[in-house]
Amino acid sequence: MISRLSLSLLLICCAGGVSAQATQPCATEDHRAFDFWLGQWQVHGKDGQLAGHNHIESAERGCLLIERWQGQNGASGQSYNYFDSTDQQWHQLWVSPGVVIDISGTRQGQQMQLSGEIRYQQAGNKLPFRGTWTLREDGAVVQFFEQFNPTESRWDEWFTGIYTKPKPELPTQE
Repeated sequence: MISRLSLSLLLICCAGGVSAQATQPCATEDHRAFDFWLGQWQVHGKDGQLAGHNHIESAERGCLLIERWQGQNGASGQSYNYFDSTDQQWHQLWVSPGVVIDISGTRQGQQMQLSGEIRYQQAGNKLPFRGTWTLREDGAVVQFFEQFNPTESRWDEWFTGIYTKPKPELPTQE
């Protein structure tokens, strides 16, 4: 027979293991696959012009990435990004004034590849949409979005952004 002390110790040990798992539910490699996008970024277009700033942070104990975009032209938007272990895919829901993007997919090597649809709220239409985030060797990230053009039956570039970390300002010498 198990004594009360033995049973109590067994329950304490097991509870500790369960508690540790509950505090780190999103610590798998799959949940960390988009961490290369975390941080404060300056985003430039293909032409080299500053397009805006983006801040991507981890939330909910690593279960969620929150994106906050501020464009140079005053545009703004946010996205929620998460790995869903039930379908083994990353999901992004982007919301900005007038546009909602709902895409999902997986990481392939140095690229996160998501596809789904873009919805234009005022026009009331939706179109196929896809995005790729590529981690470069220098630590920069290239974000490439395409939207399907049903009239021409082709994919058209929607946005390309080159993400770089802001350089720290050097103190001025007086």
